[in-house]
Amino acid sequence: MYIYRVIVSLVTVMAFTECEKTSQDIEIDSILKGEPCTMEDGTVGTCLMYNECQKNKTVDTSGTKIPVYRIGSCSKYLHVCCSILNRDTYLEEKKKGCGWRNVVSVLNESLTDDVAQFGEFPWTVAILRKETITLKGEDKIITRYKSGGSIIHPSVVLTAAHVVSAYQDLLIRAGEWNTQSIYEPYPHQDRMVDEIVIHPQYNPKNLFNDIALLFLSHPVGYAPNVGVVCLPPQDLRVSEGATCVSTGWGKNRFGKSGRYQSIMKKVQLPVISNDNCQSALRKTRLSKHFTLNPRFMCAGGEAGKDACQGDGGSPLVCRIEPNTDRYMQSGIVAWGIDCGTEVPGVYTNISVFRQWVDENVKRRGYDPSFYTY
Repeated sequence: MYIYRVIVSLVTVMAFTECEKTSQDIEIDSILKGEPCTMEDGTVGTCLMYNECQKNKTVDTSGTKIPVYRIGSCSKYLHVCCSILNRDTYLEEKKKGCGWRNVVSVLNESLTDDVAQFGEFPWTVAILRKETITLKGEDKIITRYKSGGSIIHPSVVLTAAHVVSAYQDLLIRAGEWNTQSIYEPYPHQDRMVDEIVIHPQYNPKNLFNDIALLFLSHPVGYAPNVGVVCLPPQDLRVSEGATCVSTGWGKNRFGKSGRYQSIMKKVQLPVISNDNCQSALRKTRLSKHFTLNPRFMCAGGEAGKDACQGDGGSPLVCRIEPNTDRYMQSGIVAWGIDCGTEVPGVYTNISVFRQWVDENVKRRGYDPSFYTY
């Protein structure tokens, strides 16, 4: 039988830090106001995430130009002191539309290649469930991670059917990065899920049509760490060999020895054709008679690089055009054979379902142009 990514989502024990962070809508004015700080020359500046302010100067280290800021006078983690604040820069970023990846470097943080930077993939969300537990005779409400998803509209999240079909009391967390820390440049945003729409032909036995839409109680607010991903046109297939990226907080390895990630991870994966993927899967316990449904797509196949338990419903994004930082979501993490093996992972092929997504989004009064490039 398949080792579905669903296994990961049903019994997840990682609790997210909450209460200390605000879940209010982020308004542009509050984002750009910042706290006062002192520049190196004694002038007053504004504390912001470093990529939101103009560079003061550069120094050459091993032939590479890097920005230098005054960082000691700001209290918030990863904030820097900026001498000039350009409000129009942020507004223009918002106007660009869907799918823009924030390619930046994080100051004072040692990150490996498989760890996402803060705000790098602003559409990736955590799907959570509030549960009541009893501690020392008292009931306490905690938030548990269930799976991943992606923002396709300020009021709509895309995910896999298998991770939400058994639940009703869900919420999403947008703008999250380090699940165990409250010291981040911009706060996360929590939204309750008002309605779960699962594909009418979803089959939990084989995960055919493994796609669902979550309609939120009220929209998330655009912010440097919260944005919308693009979706591909109907039936647009990604070429074999194209490098895509999967993001989420799933385990680093399969089984009990694996650990859920506190900081969002990213994994670069090559797209594998369905024919080659089917051939690889037939060499596993699925047997030589296995047939890969054309509503799936595959990516990966390199040992140690894979989506894993806890990543169900998370996005697989691919560049819209080569050498750009604009992405469309081509796949949803669905299932695989263990994790991190040389067998490709299997993803719901979103391009097959674009018309279904549009129909349901329009039916509820929302505009598909938010995720159209």
